[in-house]
Amino acid sequence: MWAIVRRIKVREYERGLVFRENVFEDVLHPGVHWLWDPLLRLRVDVVSVRDSWIDHGELELIARSRRLRHEARIVDLKDHERAIVRIDGRVEAVLKPGLYGLWTVFRDVAVEVVDARGALLERADITAVLAARGASALLETVEVEAGHAGLLFVNGRHEATLAPGVYGLWRGVARAKVVTVELREQVLDVTGQEMMTADKVTLRLNAVVTFKVRDPLVAVTAVEDYGQALYREAQLALRAGIGERDLDALLGEKDAVARELDEALRARVAAIGLEVVSLGIRDIILPGEMKELMNKVTEARKAAEAALITRREETAAMRSQANTAKILETNPVLMRLRELEVLEKVADKANLSVVVGEGGLADRVVKLL
Repeated sequence: MWAIVRRIKVREYERGLVFRENVFEDVLHPGVHWLWDPLLRLRVDVVSVRDSWIDHGELELIARSRRLRHEARIVDLKDHERAIVRIDGRVEAVLKPGLYGLWTVFRDVAVEVVDARGALLERADITAVLAARGASALLETVEVEAGHAGLLFVNGRHEATLAPGVYGLWRGVARAKVVTVELREQVLDVTGQEMMTADKVTLRLNAVVTFKVRDPLVAVTAVEDYGQALYREAQLALRAGIGERDLDALLGEKDAVARELDEALRARVAAIGLEVVSLGIRDIILPGEMKELMNKVTEARKAAEAALITRREETAAMRSQANTAKILETNPVLMRLRELEVLEKVADKANLSVVVGEGGLADRVVKLL
């Protein structure tokens, strides 16, 4: 025959959960308990409280009774809520919507309920939260590197611009994404651009553009790809600037052309959130036949310059001789001195005997020894 009185022993680290006909009735604390059960409708589940988590199939009944409010923490999360659980000061788990129970008898338990509708989780201990149990299924890790900005879009709307750091995005709440934009100076090569000058000379040009993103939100939302947009605008600026000049002006004023193109490109890309730091023309490549023609032109120009210099020197020499002749003609003594200088030079280089009288050299005899 079944006993109508039941003896239940509960240890210090245990609690007894009493159910009568599947209705939660009471909590038994450490000690020996005698329970009246004449109809055998009583069920007692003795559970350990050393484990913080209450793992029981009737947790909803237990939570509704509120009999554990002094020894346990009941967490009931709605669809838009998540919870971060700390046990003894350490992040233990991240909880999804649902009902949870945690014993607080032997552990210091803290539960932080978070509204996930904002999509972004930003906090000082984000690294520990992302490494906690259950976090990988509920949070997407986002890292914004130094020198970058992170644009947070939630359901297609810009919500925030994130500084460098680590963040979490709640999964399953909204369509959220972070677009990372580099803010450091970048270099764009504009190579192999075939263009025609004002004098109908076709050439190939290579340029380099140094730029940085001034307004990341405008750069991302104003155009589909700001890098391609900058490349296109640089092409247009180069074609406009080169097409207005003939080849000689382009080759002779390369730096001035680059400065003009730089100013034109700055004005074009300011509307898409970019800032041009500098634009430089790296190479100007002429076709083969144009190179030969340019070499011939250069050679002819140099030859003409050499001939002009020679003629100038000859003219100056002749002018000097004419002036000397005029001076000698009007001054016989100076003419005589000049003759003596010439004789001295000749005597140094040849074995000559020179007889000089009172008259000029033309009136005397020069005898070879």
